[in-house]
Amino acid sequence: MKDIKKDIGSVIKTGRVCIGSKKVISNLLTGNLKLILISNNCPNDIRERIIYYSQLSNTHYHITKDNSMELGSVCGKPFPVSALGIIDEGESNILANLKKKSKDSNGKDKTKTR
Repeated sequence: MKDIKKDIGSVIKTGRVCIGSKKVISNLLTGNLKLILISNNCPNDIRERIIYYSQLSNTHYHITKDNSMELGSVCGKPFPVSALGIIDEGESNILANLKKKSKDSNGKDKTKTR
């Protein structure tokens, strides 16, 4: 999880993100997102909406092991962040790292995407 936190920090510094479930859903509807990170304690109704819209728009999503306070802290915010949308990953390679971690020993993709 340390690598993902480092990648999130890099995306925040060098890329473009949207923070919060309302902004994530809005950007999903316009098709601007490459990846969505959802905190593990995101309310179920919001999580289901984000997952539904991400599947419709073929956008990858990942449910983190961090709660919303930890995700907010990684983003440099003093408040909880239930969802983080990545518009441009900047100098980070978070997409490749998450895809690598989601592969099992047989090489099959186990991501919760699409």
